[in-house]
Amino acid sequence: MSNKYERRLQRQFDSMVRRWPATGRVIGFLRRPVARLVRIPLGIVLVLGGILSFLPVLGVWMLPLGLLLLAIDLPFLQPPVTWSIVRGRRRWQNWSRTRRARRLAEAAAREARADATKADPRP
Repeated sequence: MSNKYERRLQRQFDSMVRRWPATGRVIGFLRRPVARLVRIPLGIVLVLGGILSFLPVLGVWMLPLGLLLLAIDLPFLQPPVTWSIVRGRRRWQNWSRTRRARRLAEAAAREARADATKADPRP
């Protein structure tokens, strides 16, 4: 069972590297087994920083990243973390797709109104 979630977690890391190539070296280092001594404290610090996101320097982005790092070493975190990441990504894609469609419809309506105004100038 854990193997399925471990593969899913690895796919999420691969997806992050594809989306943000500049993070590839850091993520590659953190995924190695020897980086466990860096990964666990960093994950804990990121989770705590995410919980304290109301402070100016810290942000909510730290919480999922910290949980993702901790899930590498703590198998019981893998199912909920991967589920949350996949679900969050789907919701983001749906929201951005809807927003893009709404913007295109508004732009088309604006253009149609502008064309109607040019075609029928009122005295």
